[in-house]
Amino acid sequence: MNRIDQCQATGKSLSPELLTEMYKWMITVRHFDRRAVHLQRSGRIGTYAPLEGQEAAQVGCGFALEKRDWLFPTYREHGVSMVHGLPMATIFLYWNGRPEGCISPQGVNIFPIAVPIATQLPHAVGAAWAAKLRGEDTVTVGFLGDGATSEGDFHEAMNFAGVFQLPVIFFCQNNGYAISVPLSKQTATETIAEKAAAYGVEGIRVDGNDIIAVYEAVKLAADKARSGGGPTLIEAVTYRYGSHTTADDHTRYRDGAEVEAWREKDGIERLKHTLLDLGVWSEEQDAAAWKQADETVQRAIDEMLAAPPVDHNRIFDFAYETLPRHLQEQREEMRTLYGNGGGK
Repeated sequence: MNRIDQCQATGKSLSPELLTEMYKWMITVRHFDRRAVHLQRSGRIGTYAPLEGQEAAQVGCGFALEKRDWLFPTYREHGVSMVHGLPMATIFLYWNGRPEGCISPQGVNIFPIAVPIATQLPHAVGAAWAAKLRGEDTVTVGFLGDGATSEGDFHEAMNFAGVFQLPVIFFCQNNGYAISVPLSKQTATETIAEKAAAYGVEGIRVDGNDIIAVYEAVKLAADKARSGGGPTLIEAVTYRYGSHTTADDHTRYRDGAEVEAWREKDGIERLKHTLLDLGVWSEEQDAAAWKQADETVQRAIDEMLAAPPVDHNRIFDFAYETLPRHLQEQREEMRTLYGNGGGK
């Protein structure tokens, strides 16, 4: 089922207070993303996957879910993860190469980041099956990009979810490219949402830069899942302004005019103008909100930078019950060079 025309937002379906809170989250996520790119360029974090341009899709999705729901992210779900309760500093620690960055606090139901494409989707389906068997009132959300629909894990997860009518949402942020490969090279179908029909699953296509449309689509899918109505595939049509990661150069495969055309549809600007039109926001409030976002992000950066050095021995832990001889030799060589503790 394709609902893209029915899910356009008017700004009247949600309270001004909720829209304002969503907007503040969106600018916080954007500021986080820009600072993360700067941190990578200055060598303070590793390769990073930017999300600028996809804030509406992520924040809108996050607000439509309940705290008890489970998220199964890719490497680009920083925004929805923060909305769901993952501390910003934890996300920075992940991109800083710290194992603490893979650990969600107690009560924050988010699985660790999945870098391999689509491998998190069978995990999401498995968790949804467990929830159904236990009679739990929870929904799982498996996140994916358009490129993930070319992976076998996507098809297996969709098929399993459809057969067993599981309480899972497949949330696809279709940003038009799988690294440098455009959507036209990924699929011959007109949309991603229509793929759902092959598995007996409902498909919904929404404007991913319209936060209210995203919120309403996810809320509908989550309510349906909780009532036993089965899975939903949501295609949020959006766009990433920058490169796939900081190791990529999007100018080699995208025309600058295309990027600028999408900037005209920016989700943050659209919601800002909605709030201004409703008379609940001002330019002064906007400037203050951006300043607050800067302070929030800076505190998280300071927390990451203040983390104690990692014990070098940890790179040899947890992979084997008994460390193989060649790794024992490497560990001893490392200790000879760097000592027995932590440090850079």
